[in-house]
Amino acid sequence: MKKIQNDILSYREMCEAENTQTLQRGMNFRMNPAYSVILMSQRSNAPYKDRIDEDGMTIEYEGHDTTKKSYDHNPKTEDQPKRLPSGRLTQNGMFVKAVEEFKGGEDPELIKVYEKVLPGIWSLKGFFDLVDYKILRDDQRSVFRYVLRLSNREGMSKTISVNIEHTRLISSEIKKIVWKRDQGKCVICGSNKNLHFDHDLPFAKGGTSLSAKNVRLLCMTHNLQKSDKIE
Repeated sequence: MKKIQNDILSYREMCEAENTQTLQRGMNFRMNPAYSVILMSQRSNAPYKDRIDEDGMTIEYEGHDTTKKSYDHNPKTEDQPKRLPSGRLTQNGMFVKAVEEFKGGEDPELIKVYEKVLPGIWSLKGFFDLVDYKILRDDQRSVFRYVLRLSNREGMSKTISVNIEHTRLISSEIKKIVWKRDQGKCVICGSNKNLHFDHDLPFAKGGTSLSAKNVRLLCMTHNLQKSDKIE
């Protein structure tokens, strides 16, 4: 089954979608020959500071720390690494290289983004273009911050089954409110399978992603039935 933007998945379903047994890293450069994969979270206890910008279509994604080397080693006190001691690029370095190639005239790296909404509950945010990065100071160390914008390159709307003009990113907080309000079930039939965060009134028709009142849970069947009726 093709996954579309705002689909709700379990961890196992997310792994199956990427044809892997496990997704242990948050950054996965070219996990698929056609795209890279990142896992993000805006939860208060998340290990990194990921966020969605006010435009609703841009993600700022924090790079990842060095590997924990011992029980008393704290990676949060060290600069995020671009290279391993061997000289090979880390995931940070691979993303930096992709940005530099984009600025040199190449197509931007395509990134498939999943967001952790609640324990065991993930949402596919869609496909994004990796367009920039910066190095910031955070608690006396350097961290990478990557800029991703919702992709509108030709053909992508078919790949993720949405039209970019009809949607903006639904925030993690709104998704948590909607999930709890709708009790993890389709509001029409009560199914808890193949769920999707749906805009009741599409963005292009004046709907908003900023209020839980305009977002609801639909199963795949009723989401597709609604899509067929939208002109």
